[in-house]
Amino acid sequence: MTGNDTAAEGVRIDTSKPHPARMYDWFLGGKDNYPVDEEMARQLLTIDARGRDMARVNRAYMHRAICWLGTEGGVRQYLDIGTGIPTEPNLHQIAQQVAPESRIVYCDNDPIVLAHAEALLRSTPEGATEYIQADARDPQLILERAGKTLDFTQPVALSLLALLHFVDDEDGAYELVGRLVDRLAPGSYLVLSHVTGDFDPEGAAKARAMYQGRGLTLRPRTREEFARFFDGLELVEPGVSLTAEWHPELGEPVPVAGNDPIPGYAAVARKP
Repeated sequence: MTGNDTAAEGVRIDTSKPHPARMYDWFLGGKDNYPVDEEMARQLLTIDARGRDMARVNRAYMHRAICWLGTEGGVRQYLDIGTGIPTEPNLHQIAQQVAPESRIVYCDNDPIVLAHAEALLRSTPEGATEYIQADARDPQLILERAGKTLDFTQPVALSLLALLHFVDDEDGAYELVGRLVDRLAPGSYLVLSHVTGDFDPEGAAKARAMYQGRGLTLRPRTREEFARFFDGLELVEPGVSLTAEWHPELGEPVPVAGNDPIPGYAAVARKP
């Protein structure tokens, strides 16, 4: 850890209500979650039994996207907001396997991620990794702290994976992305994945109500609403696609139950 953040010692973790990062950890089979997280995750499985599949598909997309960015995109700097609890291989491990000199800054607002942040700081000698404890809704703070590790005059890949569906329109989701992208140099990339209700609107409405009942936000977006995040950017082929269908040749397929599409979109776009 560095002086950027509160020390992990004495971190207070609120176990009175579920947290998306800890539920995601549960879906991935992790141990860094609490009964309140497992309870809600299991309730979500009654709406769509493929919750674990969704998490695995999103994780596999991250692997493929970072691999593409490091090779085809030539990216050597990454800002990952909404990092979640470390699950190997982490983003920096993939990026630094492609290019050991890569520099990565992680950001999350869940204290349990801070408590495990040491796993995110094991950089190659040639590169660097850093962790910022901050809320995604405070882009100015994130950019200020990330600037101590990243050079924003050079291209950066900004990843907000499975994050923006936890930010409602009223909370300025599109403005948030716009402020972050505005700071990026030409040649930078925006990397997103997002839950959708396009294939099961009734189920998405039930899930959203479940989140609201616990004081949380869930905002599934349509394909068109998701595409708005990339206004002014150049989409990388194949453009907006189902998460599982973004360059599947770059990774191993994720086995999923049934034949229905996993309800999520993904895309990568370049800042001209």
